[in-house]
Amino acid sequence: MKHFSKKACAGSLMDWSNELVYRSTLRTLRLRASAVNMRQINYRDLGLIDYATAWDLQTRLFQATIDRKIANRNLPESEQVPTEDHLLFCEHPHVYTLGKSGKQSHLLLNEAEMREKGVQFFPIDRGGDITYHGPGQIVGYPIFDLDHHFTDIHRFLRTLEEAVIGTLEAYGIKAGRIEGLTGVWLDWTDPFKARKICAFGIRASRWVTMHGFAFNVNTDLSYFENIIPCGIADKGVTCMAKELGGLVDIEEVKNRLKLELADLFDVELVSGH
Repeated sequence: MKHFSKKACAGSLMDWSNELVYRSTLRTLRLRASAVNMRQINYRDLGLIDYATAWDLQTRLFQATIDRKIANRNLPESEQVPTEDHLLFCEHPHVYTLGKSGKQSHLLLNEAEMREKGVQFFPIDRGGDITYHGPGQIVGYPIFDLDHHFTDIHRFLRTLEEAVIGTLEAYGIKAGRIEGLTGVWLDWTDPFKARKICAFGIRASRWVTMHGFAFNVNTDLSYFENIIPCGIADKGVTCMAKELGGLVDIEEVKNRLKLELADLFDVELVSGH
């Protein structure tokens, strides 16, 4: 595993800590002024959790939301029960996941090699190709009923991307998008230097979403060498620690990302259940 010296990436953090407090204060005031209309999102940080366990949890939340929407259709408006939105953050032990449109050949290890490296593999029901999850990565699973936000999957993905771009900007890392490719990239205008720092893949049914994004913070990038990430052979992968030259406080990154998501979706994150 590649190790990074824990330099003062806190220096990058300190540049925006006062701004974060300021923005949080403004947001609190705005929430009080619009409490009646502000939609709440149930937020949970699951910590380090097995992929299958997290997949089962988000599937249950996803299906419960769909079931409630279907049930509401047969009820008078006064008896309908509003759906809830959920945002799960977690990290996973080493695992590769392959989306339903991906190719098995993009996994460059056989079963024996994966066992030797302690890596799991799951073909799953999201869009996209193959990616890696592991410690030091913020994995986000938004289970949102888009009927309460905007019924536009492309806008949903672009909004998630924008939250990551804003988070990186706070650390002095310029990021953007590549036309035709989902994700957040550095040096996105240079085809030879472009490298992905956050991958996305979702599933949606009846305007309810699941799966989400994988944001590389202190990620061991060597695990990406065993796959063709997202099926893109000519682009690299990076993480915040590599770009900043030292480990980053992942909890601070989560806090910033939560603030960006809350602002962009115009919601309040509350402790979930």
